[in-house]
Amino acid sequence: MDLISADWPAPKRVHTTVTLRTNGHSVGSYNSLNLGDHVGDDPSAVLLNRQLLRAVLPSEPLWMRQTHGTLVSTTLSRVKESMLLEADAAVTNQTNEVLAVLTADCLPVFFCSADGQNIGVAHAGWRGLCAGILENTVSALVEQAAGLTPSALMAWLGPAIGQNHFEVGKEVLESFAQRDFEINPQTFQPIPQKPGKYLANLDLLAHQALKRVGIQNIYGGGLCTYAQSSRFFSHRRDGVSGRFASLIWIEP
Repeated sequence: MDLISADWPAPKRVHTTVTLRTNGHSVGSYNSLNLGDHVGDDPSAVLLNRQLLRAVLPSEPLWMRQTHGTLVSTTLSRVKESMLLEADAAVTNQTNEVLAVLTADCLPVFFCSADGQNIGVAHAGWRGLCAGILENTVSALVEQAAGLTPSALMAWLGPAIGQNHFEVGKEVLESFAQRDFEINPQTFQPIPQKPGKYLANLDLLAHQALKRVGIQNIYGGGLCTYAQSSRFFSHRRDGVSGRFASLIWIEP
């Protein structure tokens, strides 16, 4: 199985994995390591792909039903919830509890405290990013650990659609402006031949959101799902597409 890890100065007990699309069982548009069970792929192929992933993890990933919202799954909420939790981020301080998000252009963001005792992961498409999913994840981490402050957290931005390929309309720009994001040509580059259209930079918008809540140590970014078709699924590029996973856990 082909995997990449977050390139950040996290403690050694914190493990991260981002799956690539290769060496799986899915065919056609989902070729080949599709881990999404909600995108129309053959369920038996998805199950086999998830079994391949499970073999390199300490426990079954805590999959969520992602809704492009702002809810964060916590250890307490998972105890109370017997069904698949609807959420777009998860935090934990439990060892060997594997947090996971699925993406195919949206931005996966890993979180870790400097002491390695608290971790999180968030699924940040433009809607969730604008609405506060990263801020909510930071709040959940702080609430989880007495005395933890945002300045003691670090974040890593995973593979997502790059600005050169992420065309959006004026309504997206206006949504971020209403949430007091800094709007400039770096975050929303106007497309001269398409009035009212812009190229949005998810990485820079995520930087803004994280810095506003006090996280200064931000790593990653720059891995484009759209441009790297041999490595990543991209819904914007392909229309029908699989999903890759971003996973994080704490080793005992």
